Amino acid sequence: MSKLVLILNCGSSSLKFAILDPATGEEKLSGLAEAFYLPEARIKWKLNDEKGSADLGAGAAHTEALNFIASNIMTDELKNSITSIGHRIVHGGEKYTQSVVVTDEVVKGIEDAAQFAPLHNPAHLIGIREAFKTFPHLKDKNVVVFDTAFHQSMPKSTYMYAVPREFYEKYGVRKYGAHGTSHRYIGEKVAEILGKDPKELKTISCHIGNGASICAIKNGKSFDTSMGFTPLSGLVMGTRTGDIDPATIPYIAQKTGLSLEEIVRIFNFESGLKGVSALSSDLRDIEDVRDTNPHAAEAVEVYINRIKEYVGAYAAAMNGVDAIVFTAGVGENATWVREEVLEGLTFLGVQIDKEKNNVRGKVAEISTADSKVKAFVIPTDEEVMIARDTYNLSK
Repeated sequence: MSKLVLILNCGSSSLKFAILDPATGEEKLSGLAEAFYLPEARIKWKLNDEKGSADLGAGAAHTEALNFIASNIMTDELKNSITSIGHRIVHGGEKYTQSVVVTDEVVKGIEDAAQFAPLHNPAHLIGIREAFKTFPHLKDKNVVVFDTAFHQSMPKSTYMYAVPREFYEKYGVRKYGAHGTSHRYIGEKVAEILGKDPKELKTISCHIGNGASICAIKNGKSFDTSMGFTPLSGLVMGTRTGDIDPATIPYIAQKTGLSLEEIVRIFNFESGLKGVSALSSDLRDIEDVRDTNPHAAEAVEVYINRIKEYVGAYAAAMNGVDAIVFTAGVGENATWVREEVLEGLTFLGVQIDKEKNNVRGKVAEISTADSKVKAFVIPTDEEVMIARDTYNLSK
């Protein structure tokens, strides 16, 4: 069996895992353990195209999940073929511009950046420590891949906020972005499809799912992105507001008596499509009734308009665009979203081919043959990027 990489993506109450061949991208094992610390903690997986599931036991968490994966799911052959472990890390602050092998200094850096991702980074650290225990022979073969790293190439003109300098210099208040691993994959993949060097292209990557961000990729590097200091800003998302005037926070607090923390919670979990539609955070539910439900129709209009605004702004900021790419759950599957967005961007020189656009979940060019700007659907593959970085750095 080829040399394989174990990929761990630890959340506060879940663990997504996979084993990949970094050379081919072939997935040997994938799965999800969830409901940690609760009576119904459970795990499900797919091994060699066969699915399985099991209860982990009441109160089980990361330790029990990793032990179960190693003892009950992996075959000895599979286990012995793992040569390294890759960890997805949401936030690396300004320090990390690329993936790195885990050291004590790196662990300290992830801890320091936890102030920017308090729900995610501590969980990632649990995953690293548990991986050390479960696979002690691979302790020096653990690699971390940061969501924020790709965006560290942004110039100050795009990542600086117009606030007093000390807020940035003392407290790190600036744009960091997210989905960097996905956007990096898209930038490389579209260049491969077009047969060009990434440095020759200006690409706008639209990672649109329940969480969503857009990235302007110029000369193979992140030039700007829609998420900011946190993943709350930018596009309208399933439950997140996207861009909003910060003065609304004290105004709402004054009018409702809500605390600042509660308002931020509402902006993260009760807003976006869910808030505007007063119906659901799932775009499919909203689209189903947009013709009869005015609130649903408004939610769709706000959602589509924000995407068009960002694509247009980034085309202007880069002084042109060669390719617009749709990826992630909505981007890969919602044909009508792609159509409505692109039909509002014809001034850029992009023309959608509706027949080509009738595709879901696979690579496809969806623009006409004579379209000045090319449009694509490209399924993202963050796992293969993590696997490749991990394998290359741990050799």
